[in-house]
Amino acid sequence: MSPMATVLTPSVAAMILFGVFFGLMALRVPVAVALGLACLPIMLIEPHLSPMNIVQETFNAYNSFILLAVPFFLLTANLMNVGGITDRLVRLSRALVGHFPGGLAQVNVVLSIFFAGISGSSTADAASQSKIFIDAQRKEGYDDSFSVAITAVSAVLAVIIPPSILMIVWGGVLTVSIGALFLAGIVPGLLIGGVQMATVHAYAKLRGYPTYPRSTLAEAGRAMLVSIPALMTPVIIIGGKIFGWFTATESAAIAVLYAGVLSIVVYREMNAKGLYLALLDTGKLAAVALFCVGTASAFGWLLAYYQIPKALLDGVQTWNMGVVGAGFFIAFVFLVVGCFLDAIPAIIIVGTILQPLAKSVGMDPVHFAMVGIVSLAFGLVTPPYGLCLMIACSIAGIRMMDALRDTCIMLLPMLGVLALVIVWPDVVLFLPKLISPEFLR
Repeated sequence: MSPMATVLTPSVAAMILFGVFFGLMALRVPVAVALGLACLPIMLIEPHLSPMNIVQETFNAYNSFILLAVPFFLLTANLMNVGGITDRLVRLSRALVGHFPGGLAQVNVVLSIFFAGISGSSTADAASQSKIFIDAQRKEGYDDSFSVAITAVSAVLAVIIPPSILMIVWGGVLTVSIGALFLAGIVPGLLIGGVQMATVHAYAKLRGYPTYPRSTLAEAGRAMLVSIPALMTPVIIIGGKIFGWFTATESAAIAVLYAGVLSIVVYREMNAKGLYLALLDTGKLAAVALFCVGTASAFGWLLAYYQIPKALLDGVQTWNMGVVGAGFFIAFVFLVVGCFLDAIPAIIIVGTILQPLAKSVGMDPVHFAMVGIVSLAFGLVTPPYGLCLMIACSIAGIRMMDALRDTCIMLLPMLGVLALVIVWPDVVLFLPKLISPEFLR
């Protein structure tokens, strides 16, 4: 976008936008509100603009069919929790990995992998897993800091393993195939789950955490049998999108219907009160997420109006980085931004800024997306923002500082997986190339 003659230069506009935004953040103003208010001074100073532009750009962001998937995936996760689906998945996870060192913490990680394939929301995962596991681990002698850390870091899998709300927002905002992103997230998600289980194993050996007796084949078979209907949910969501049976939004709506049928007809554990609570919780979470999308889009529109991304990247592009160098730079930016900003506005603002850099070095758009999404996922457990860590600490009744050391230790092998994704793009591109090459480029 090339602006008309503007009163403010790009550098002054950037200083006002980011200065007001970070000032409001320091005053504890919610992120979504701070993004909207940061736009206001520019709208009042610039004669070609008016405060109505904020409303207009916010509304334009909501005028997107793809964003309907966000409340639907959140509702699916909530229906799972009240309808007994999560309980079946806990039973299956325990049968599969309960006999590994640190049995209950291993179940915590495996349940996060299953849950990630259904909910798409790390905050929903962190809230439900914290309620299930933190008190149970406390009773079995696990340290509070470890229990909180493993619950929070395993929750980030929900935005890496498809279907992911971040993938839907990224695909919608930056015009990348959501089917390709769903396929690309499977391998890195499972690798991160694997290194988390290895970390639990090391902790359990060092600290003597308890282990469950090995389940018999009959017990594992029964657990698998009652879980099969629940495990079909990600197959329906991801398979339907990949094979073109329905769009991402339609797959989310079908997931809600399927979770409802499981909860009411198959498992028969959801009553009218449970449904009401699931709808209420979904409304709250979806309102926060979508309000972020709206105000971040207005903020991003102003950045584009003043061509601030171009001004910011002019210096960086003279570094002549290759794909790997650009990948590490992009990951670093998203890791830092993720400490201060929610992932959805970070995608809309920072993803848009960095997209030309990724394109200029020949980085595949799906590879760029996964580097960004995995990096932002780590921001969910890094202070001062660290929403998943905040939720887990709040439910455990401990300070965030008390869980920080164990969280940082658990992040180290996960950062190794991120480095692997950057250096070896086929970690994320292998499945899209194999199953649906038409989704790439």
